[in-house]
Amino acid sequence: MSPRTLFRSLAFAEAVTWTVLLIGLVLKYVTNTTELGVRIGGGIHGFVFLCYAAVAAFTWVNQKWSAGTGLLAIASAVIPYATVPVEKSLDRRGLLDGGWRLSAGGETPVGVLENVQAWVLRKPWLAVGIAVVGVAAVFSFLLFMGPPDTWFA
Repeated sequence: MSPRTLFRSLAFAEAVTWTVLLIGLVLKYVTNTTELGVRIGGGIHGFVFLCYAAVAAFTWVNQKWSAGTGLLAIASAVIPYATVPVEKSLDRRGLLDGGWRLSAGGETPVGVLENVQAWVLRKPWLAVGIAVVGVAAVFSFLLFMGPPDTWFA
């Protein structure tokens, strides 16, 4: 899977989960019918949000984006549906072109982030396993913490 395909897939998934969450919010706060949509939609959205942020950071390193571009890509997940126009803009400007430059036989990694990325690209199944466990751990911790509006109450 190319950086472009991976990034585009997660950008779209993040936007779709915004829809699920917003429907849940309407059901809870507008129609006062159920909060099940927020529980389910919020959980799914939170998990995909974390995955998107990780993929955006991974793509940022691979594509050698500027700090502004990388931060914009990650921050776009906070605004409903913003990941899609950001992805389209990056694609149109050629910032998603090419393959994994640090994969086996590719460029020599420089620095900690590139060395980590090179390792991930050379051992993808192990890396995916570790990433899933890591994202699940963060996600579980956030579920344990409860909704953000209860953190400082």
